[in-house]
Amino acid sequence: MERLETELVTNTHNNTNENLASMKNLAHCLIAAAFLALGSATTFAQATPPPQEPDDLRATLETLRSDVNAFKIRTLNQALQMTGPEAEKFWPVYRQYEKELAAVADRKIALLREFGERCANGTLDDKAADAMAKQWLKNVQGRLDLWKKYQKKIAKAVSPARAAQFLQVEHQMALFMDLNIAAEMPALRAVIKTGKP
Repeated sequence: MERLETELVTNTHNNTNENLASMKNLAHCLIAAAFLALGSATTFAQATPPPQEPDDLRATLETLRSDVNAFKIRTLNQALQMTGPEAEKFWPVYRQYEKELAAVADRKIALLREFGERCANGTLDDKAADAMAKQWLKNVQGRLDLWKKYQKKIAKAVSPARAAQFLQVEHQMALFMDLNIAAEMPALRAVIKTGKP
């Protein structure tokens, strides 16, 4: 990890397609892991395989998270192309950010797990959907609050321009992951039980 943080990549143009392919592969792995954690409605509707042990699942998710973090570090190195002194100031702040981001991601995974379970067992009603929507918005706000917090910290530690670059990269990665997860989720119209006729 330390080696990746201090490595400055100079040839970003040639690596763009390779990085996009790597990011897609990591996204697909994370989606698969998320669905191992929560199961999809179609999977549960069919014969359900024996559930994976929670410790095994946690280890799988942590391995995937580590892979994503390594990819993000490479991408940030390529995008920011920091000097040595900038990198020395940036990476300790970034490590703090990643620790806090992991907590936000854990809450999102728990929410996705609940959604998958409710879809699978037919308990996604109006009340549950409303509560889950509020939790989802709270999670999105938590990520925004974290970005605001660390934009200020990076601007102070390194520079406002580097903080803006950091936000741009984080936002793009988050959009990519969110779109991939959303594409795999069942549509609410197909699973929700409303109280209305």
